[in-house]
Amino acid sequence: MTSGPVAGAIDSIEKTAEILSPQPVFADGKPSLAGLGRTEISQKLAEIGVAQRELRMRTGQLWHWIYHRGATSFDVMLNVSKELRSLLAQHFTLDRPEIVSEQISVDGTRKWLIRMPPVSAHDKGAEIETVYIPESDRGTLCISSQVGCTLTCSFCHTGTQRLVRNLTSAEIVAQVMIARDRLGDWPGAARPTDGLVPDAERAVSNVVLMGMGEPLYNFEHVRDAMAVVTDGEGLTLSRRRITLSTSGVVPMIQRAGDEIASMLAISLHAVRDELRNELVPLNKKYPIAELLDACRNYPGVSNARRITFEYVMLDGVNDSLKDARELVRLLNGIPAKINLIPFNPWPGTTYKCSDWGRIEEFSDVVFRAGYASPVRTPRGRDILAACGQLKSETEKLRARARLMLEEGIGAEGVYAVGGGED
Repeated sequence: MTSGPVAGAIDSIEKTAEILSPQPVFADGKPSLAGLGRTEISQKLAEIGVAQRELRMRTGQLWHWIYHRGATSFDVMLNVSKELRSLLAQHFTLDRPEIVSEQISVDGTRKWLIRMPPVSAHDKGAEIETVYIPESDRGTLCISSQVGCTLTCSFCHTGTQRLVRNLTSAEIVAQVMIARDRLGDWPGAARPTDGLVPDAERAVSNVVLMGMGEPLYNFEHVRDAMAVVTDGEGLTLSRRRITLSTSGVVPMIQRAGDEIASMLAISLHAVRDELRNELVPLNKKYPIAELLDACRNYPGVSNARRITFEYVMLDGVNDSLKDARELVRLLNGIPAKINLIPFNPWPGTTYKCSDWGRIEEFSDVVFRAGYASPVRTPRGRDILAACGQLKSETEKLRARARLMLEEGIGAEGVYAVGGGED
């Protein structure tokens, strides 16, 4: 059993999750079963009078239709009796959260602005962004774990948005379901005809927890969501195709390895504590040495299950060859891959991306030391969907529209909701 300071930190994180993850209140009074785990579905069935002896079978039937077939209506569940289908429809839906907008980049990247059901009578519904990145042979879905973010990483657009609340496990799973809906990624469904979705068996083959929020500050809901996503009788994604990215919540890294068992990515971005304190303020609590010790002890880490270290390239800040050599020294003994990320600018930032020549020189130092050092190709920059750019601008746009109306100014020039940035 965990005790001492680590237990205190974990308890604090879990209490935060409880406070910030209220259950949604649906306008029609019917909760959705989409996104729920097996235990939750079984409990819902028991609440409407399904006999105890039938719960396991009925839960299995619903699980197949919801997570293998992608059902959006109880009517299609032909191996479920009409009476039970009618009872289910009286009490529940299979609705997904609302898609407010969909933007498609010239490179095929898709960004969805998603509105969650309200959690109180006064809530209009929190909004998050989810991004799909197609490759020739696969598709990666970047999902969010929080509405906003608790961290204030200075180079990240999402870090400028305050934390509203944690997402529930169902809301995290729902992002995968929405993507599969939109991409025709269920059995028998038609793929989009725009030629921007890979001709692969599965359009969504990989999931990365790299969207809005710090996953390890919403640990239990992330863990429970990934259990649904990896279930072999439903969405069936391999744990090795799921990557959890953290800014370095050291006390939770061991537990993530034990209970989620996904691949791990670390947002490192600096090799000196003084600089990382500025770029990733969480470093003041968990400095580099502690973070790397946790990585060395991550369950299952090996040459076949390497940890990815993310390093954003900032001109004149962290991109010297001395930094590259120190990075190699720090990671000695850790099975690792180093992702070099060209900085993606966003409105109001003071940082600039390192020039391409410097990025190549930096990469060469890392590569010669024996580490894979791919340079991540920026995707979706034209729709602000690239790494570090996620931030819902909806409220700002609405506020601008209200102001213009109050001042008697025409609103023709205001962007459609979720449709653009200054």
